[in-house]
Amino acid sequence: MSVWHIRGGTRLRGSIRAQGSKNAVLPILAASILTGCESEILNCPHLSDVDAAIEILRHLGCEAAQEGDSLSIDSRGLSCCAIPRELMHRMRSSVIFLGPLLGRCGEAHVSLPGGCELGPRPVDLHLMALRALGAEVEQEGDGIVCRSRGLRGAEISFPSPSVGATENAMIAACAARGESVIYNAAREPEIGTLQEYLRSLGAEVSGAGGSYLQEAIDLGADCLVTGEAAHHIALLAKQKGVGLVVAGHWGTEHPIARVLAEQLAARLDDTVRIASALTDRDPYDYL
Repeated sequence: MSVWHIRGGTRLRGSIRAQGSKNAVLPILAASILTGCESEILNCPHLSDVDAAIEILRHLGCEAAQEGDSLSIDSRGLSCCAIPRELMHRMRSSVIFLGPLLGRCGEAHVSLPGGCELGPRPVDLHLMALRALGAEVEQEGDGIVCRSRGLRGAEISFPSPSVGATENAMIAACAARGESVIYNAAREPEIGTLQEYLRSLGAEVSGAGGSYLQEAIDLGADCLVTGEAAHHIALLAKQKGVGLVVAGHWGTEHPIARVLAEQLAARLDDTVRIASALTDRDPYDYL
């Protein structure tokens, strides 16, 4: 494990160019295969998980290329519904491809995803949601096979909130016929970013940020955009919270570029309380 030595005592100045959030971009990359179209993802971070997701997209037959902080995807050439074990293990949240593959192809072959420093990542809630939508799930060893002759809208009630399972359920439900409702959904900001992207594909999704999330898809995948439509998504960034605390502590102006106020709201109050405890100035002065 690497060790960082930080010597303080110097007043901080300057600005932060907030990088796109990995947790927001990965489900969008997976959702891009839900229908055959072109997508452009803006403010995309340069990370190993993003590189792994690009390799998965290319393996599936899609075109994907990152230039600067812009990532272009063309999913019209999707020709495969199986992701090999070595690619699944490269990306810790690779199970997010299960829902979009099932929705697009009616079949998905994956293995359990790679772990991380926090330990293995259970997928039971992901599979529960897909079964509720009508999928047949088979597991043998670390292999998972999902099949469906047509997903149907359903009520999905999670025993506890899960970001990844909520995202998988959202994406798969967009390919289902009828209305789906997700109870006890995760409330993280990336759920709202995924909702915005799915709307750009033609899905009717509402409720992101609350524990109740509704998807009214009367025509299933038939209502989704196909062809050469482009979708521009500016991703939220986690560094904004750290920047607020730094600004509040040092009492200086600390501009944070590419921050969307509505995406900051979920964590802004906690950040402000932390910063206020460190200084007698109002951190809101620096927004």
